[in-house]
Amino acid sequence: MADGASSSGAASASGPGGGGGGESVVIDYGRRRTACGYCRSTGQTSISHGLWANSLRADDYQALLDRGWRRSGCFLYKPEMERTCCPQYTIRLKANDFICSKEQGRVLKKMQRFLDGELDPQVGSPQNKTSPTKHSLAEPMNLPVSKISKTLTNDFQAAKCPNLFEEDEFISCLSSKINEAVGMSFQVGALGSDVQLPKAVVKTVKPQLKKKVGGASQDKKVGEAVQDLLYTCNISFQIVAAIRHALPKEKDANHNEVVADISPNSIAEKLAMTMECHGDIAGLAVKACNGHLNFYSVTNQTEQNKTSIIVSTHAPDKSSSSKQSSVNKNTVRVPQKRRKLEIKMRRSHFDPEEFALYQRYQTKVHKEKKVSESSYKRFLVDTPIVFVPPRSGDNTVPPCGFGSFHQQYRIDGKLVAVGVVDILPKCLSSKYLFWDPDFAFLSLGKYTALKEIDWVKTTQEHCPNLQYYYLGYYIHSCNKMRYKAAYRPSELLCPVRFEWVCYDSVKRLLDKSLYSVLSDFAQIQDEMPQPQNSHLDTELSKNDNCESPIDEDDEDLSYDDSDMMVDEEMVRSESNTDVMEDCSSIIDFENVMMDLNGSRVKYKDLLGVVGRIERRHLEQLERQLSKYVKVVGKELSDRMVYSL
Repeated sequence: MADGASSSGAASASGPGGGGGGESVVIDYGRRRTACGYCRSTGQTSISHGLWANSLRADDYQALLDRGWRRSGCFLYKPEMERTCCPQYTIRLKANDFICSKEQGRVLKKMQRFLDGELDPQVGSPQNKTSPTKHSLAEPMNLPVSKISKTLTNDFQAAKCPNLFEEDEFISCLSSKINEAVGMSFQVGALGSDVQLPKAVVKTVKPQLKKKVGGASQDKKVGEAVQDLLYTCNISFQIVAAIRHALPKEKDANHNEVVADISPNSIAEKLAMTMECHGDIAGLAVKACNGHLNFYSVTNQTEQNKTSIIVSTHAPDKSSSSKQSSVNKNTVRVPQKRRKLEIKMRRSHFDPEEFALYQRYQTKVHKEKKVSESSYKRFLVDTPIVFVPPRSGDNTVPPCGFGSFHQQYRIDGKLVAVGVVDILPKCLSSKYLFWDPDFAFLSLGKYTALKEIDWVKTTQEHCPNLQYYYLGYYIHSCNKMRYKAAYRPSELLCPVRFEWVCYDSVKRLLDKSLYSVLSDFAQIQDEMPQPQNSHLDTELSKNDNCESPIDEDDEDLSYDDSDMMVDEEMVRSESNTDVMEDCSSIIDFENVMMDLNGSRVKYKDLLGVVGRIERRHLEQLERQLSKYVKVVGKELSDRMVYSL
């Protein structure tokens, strides 16, 4: 039978290994073509293989993962890498080798401060944090001319009392202020619709640089402001690069006029003026210096002298320190009650509380108008993976068992996030995450990923074979998906030989060609000229070293980009070219076990069991079996039963 025939196929298996008993039953192999959610193509350019599964042994699904398959509910899919518009590479991380970056470390510290009662949740609420960064990225040219929001005024007053707020929270707020100023400085039509303005990155100035820049302050007269350089931002240079990159190549008069008018100095001065006019950054002065935006703390030297005189005339050194201590006590915030974080792994089932959280997340974060219970169940509750319970004294099965789980995160009893994961013989595979929008300031997408990595590390002590953390698909052509490589050192699956290759070794290969045979990287690397600094190197360097604010809208894509809710309809019509392409190599399907009304028979014995079959039907069946074995792999297909 051909792919377009009405009859469907099914397969079952009960092979050896740590996957437990039961059968793997997959139904209706075919090809699927849809519009791409990554490159936003208008045609059906995303091409993948697909199977429906009634049940899957855990070890069988592990084997499918290691051949590039993933699941969405009970639907299994695998991108047709050489033909799809956006090739998707399975990406994984060996948990014990994980190296936590500075930004990931800040996420963990932020959560700990919140649990300790030292972090005010209002500082990072969606209204105060995500809106400014989202506007500056997604709609940089469409912001109306208005005063910069005053919602962060209290945050910036922390410059006078640094002990009230942690520095990275302050830097995040300052970045938001700059993003708002950028949005006001560049209006619709001024630069063209192709300009994508960057996000501000604020850095703390090191003491050595402070001495060089701030040395002149020693010569100031009494009563003048003493300025201490605290922070700096180089966004002006990035804006100039973005504008010049987007301008047309034709050198006309308008082009020359625009280019002549833009420089890091002029843009920095414009942003500084905008922030001074509308920003109201209490305790800080902003200045443009050689294209940089510099932020200085401002104190009054006369007031400092008066304070020191009063203190020294009223008491000796000991009472002076006591007096100063009493003043500080008035400004130090009283610690709040500690919060309790609970993380529980529960088997996948429908939970009304989880569904309510999912509805809030989809409507507020992804702007969906309607979220049905049936679609939620199909996507995140239904699973074909057969549960394998833990066994006493068996170190091949983790304490929770194998299967599909919902990992709940509760703070003081309130459900704030749910991670949908599969626990398999070699890995924890992340499928999806949804979280409470009111807790966006905690960067829950990144935090839960780090906790899942910790879970693998801890579980490996009991179950040595469970070593890996699978992050779904890495898509080099989609900028929002590249951050997955920030969980280092990660590996990508070669789409031809199904070997794991270090990401750092092949990133330049992917810069050259989106679809590549990754296992050939060594030979190709020798032939390729090594660029001084690739775009991806720069991007990853920013992620690791810069004090960049976290955008929660991008963050949660670590789950729903790689595991999209797929349509139930598979497009299975094939052209003659497709059929010839699939049959160009000889595929051995003689030992495929077939199910005929409950009876098991190998394909090579089929004619002896059912008698004569018309040649055209037999050829169609052989083509389908050939493609099925090719995408599933001979090892799996030999122990699986294909049902007609």
